[in-house]
Amino acid sequence: MELFRDAHFWVGVAFVVFLGVLVVAGVHKFAWKALGDAGDKVRSQLDEANRLREEAQALLARIQSDREASEKLSAEILANAKEQAVRMQAEAQERLAEQIERRGQLAERRIATAEAQASAEVKAAAGELAAQIAEKVLTARIAGAKSDPLIDSAISQLAGKLQ
Repeated sequence: MELFRDAHFWVGVAFVVFLGVLVVAGVHKFAWKALGDAGDKVRSQLDEANRLREEAQALLARIQSDREASEKLSAEILANAKEQAVRMQAEAQERLAEQIERRGQLAERRIATAEAQASAEVKAAAGELAAQIAEKVLTARIAGAKSDPLIDSAISQLAGKLQ
């Protein structure tokens, strides 16, 4: 009977009675239900997290493919721009060469015209100078002689032709 006097015994009995009351009241069902609900809540959160991770991975893959497409497009645009720049430079050089050639031909024509004009002016000046010199020579000859032998021979020829 010493067992009934021990405090630990009565604490143990009270604990067993308390557990029996809890079992009879169905608290264990509420506990299991609460744990099941918490597990379901955690499971749904994990499912949501997995769904969000999959969406993020799909979005990342789409963004990467878009980036690759953009890089490819920018590379094509850059290549086209370089090609167009080379073509424009070639066309500009060709136009410049044509323009230089046309200006050279125009300059040659102007030089030829200027040479012809200068040659004509020199010939005209030479002819005029020769005429002036001839006039001076003839004037000096006529003044020095009473009769010009050329005129006399021309008159004698004229007299012979008139007869």
